Amino acid sequence: MSDFITRHRATITIIICFMVALFEGVDLQAAGVAAPRLLPLFKLSPQEAGVFFSASTFGLLGGAVCGGWLADRIGRKRVLLASILIFGVFALATVVARDFDGLVGLRFMTGVGLGGALPNMIALASENSPPDRRGFSVGLMYCGMPLGGALASSINLAGSADWRHVFYIGGIAPLILAPALALCLHESKAIRSELAAARGASLGDIWRTLFGEGRLIATVLLWTGFGFSLLVLYLLLNWLPSLLVSRGFSRTTASWAQVAFNLSGVVGSIGVGRLIDSPRRVWTTTISFAVTVIFLMTLAVAHGSPIFTILIVGALGLGVMSNQSLLYALAPWCYPGPVRGTGVGFAVAVGRTGSLIGPLLAGQLLGAGQTAGQVLAHMAPIIVIGALATIILAGLLNRERITASLVAVQV
Repeated sequence: MSDFITRHRATITIIICFMVALFEGVDLQAAGVAAPRLLPLFKLSPQEAGVFFSASTFGLLGGAVCGGWLADRIGRKRVLLASILIFGVFALATVVARDFDGLVGLRFMTGVGLGGALPNMIALASENSPPDRRGFSVGLMYCGMPLGGALASSINLAGSADWRHVFYIGGIAPLILAPALALCLHESKAIRSELAAARGASLGDIWRTLFGEGRLIATVLLWTGFGFSLLVLYLLLNWLPSLLVSRGFSRTTASWAQVAFNLSGVVGSIGVGRLIDSPRRVWTTTISFAVTVIFLMTLAVAHGSPIFTILIVGALGLGVMSNQSLLYALAPWCYPGPVRGTGVGFAVAVGRTGSLIGPLLAGQLLGAGQTAGQVLAHMAPIIVIGALATIILAGLLNRERITASLVAVQV
């Protein structure tokens, strides 16, 4: 058994990262899935619902920054293991919440664990893959998130009348996975050596990591792409079922729509992950964001049958989740190995600022009397800004890879 693990550690590492992403996807969407039953039970106003949806993101901000920085000093594996234990324990503890303050506090701590896990999953998937397959590996890892979201949504379709069930699954599953992670997770020898050399770095080096050595433009573009696209994604993850119900659709239709949103995102994540490794990365990025804008506006004005609405939501999920897979695949290319955890961690944290604003913004718009269609329409210009930043970043990285390849050939 130990020989098998040694021979296939790189593959096992990516599989484990996929499983962590799967359970993280359950936890990230648990609040939105539970919302149609939980919000009336706790008598939450739209503004309070926005705070509840955003609570985990507050925790995720700090978790991503600290998790990425710590991983560059004590290793990805240790930080990832601690992170999944944190989000598993506090997700499970959510079932005992008795009031609004308890819900918010437990979701905040769940977010700390989720934030610490994400930059390390991205770094491990990238570092354990050949350079020409890094995008595909990250896309394969990331597709676990929408698949986990579909699993969370299926709980409603199974007829569960208890909002706690999604938190039981989101809490227990990662705790079961933790021993396998401790036993089998692999960090490449080259990265371990680089991390060991970098452990003496101080907090003052973070500025140089993010903006020094010609990384200023790439970092700003990456942050902009993450921030604006995640604002729209998290608004949809948390509010989509409630928005559809408010437009007269049944909870069953809303659940099916969310399943379609996530399953199409699985396809998109794998597809663009493979294409991002090719010279067609700029076209891939452009098409992905264009699909998002088109179907976002279609959903905002559409009043068709439930099946038609589910198809539109599925197409929207294909675009939105593909955008995230693109950004997660591009992020590791922006930073060298010894500081990759810090760089990706800050990008994830800045992106989560957008994901924090999204649910709150929807709550404020709905509280001000905006309709579901108007809320969705307001998201179109936001996603366009994220698109422009990501397309430019893809072009810059594509040019750098071509230049590096030419230098290598000449040498």
